[in-house]
Amino acid sequence: MLINISNHPHKGWQSAQRKAAEIYGNVIDIPFPNVPPQASTTEVEVMTARYLNHILNVMKQGEKLPMAVHLMGEMTFTYALTHKLRAQGIPCVASTTERVVTMDGDSKKTTFKFIQFRPYF
Repeated sequence: MLINISNHPHKGWQSAQRKAAEIYGNVIDIPFPNVPPQASTTEVEVMTARYLNHILNVMKQGEKLPMAVHLMGEMTFTYALTHKLRAQGIPCVASTTERVVTMDGDSKKTTFKFIQFRPYF
């Protein structure tokens, strides 16, 4: 299974990203938390510990392998949770995109094209 922790549920992913996720099996969405900019390091630590426990519980209920966590969001939370997950032997991946900007007069439109899942290392 692929556990998707981001602000983008997998049903809204581009077809290329959904296809790339197929190697992991089922995708389970867990919303990325709101990490207040005023949060202390201790508060972020508590949040990541809760998320780790939740992920471990989801794993117990589902398929075991192949398994990874797609983790995209606020950087200190992402770093701390990735560190905890990898310590448990759980691989983590980020989605990479190509930013495509088009101009129409004074209007700028930005879209993102999925390229691949890249492992955190």
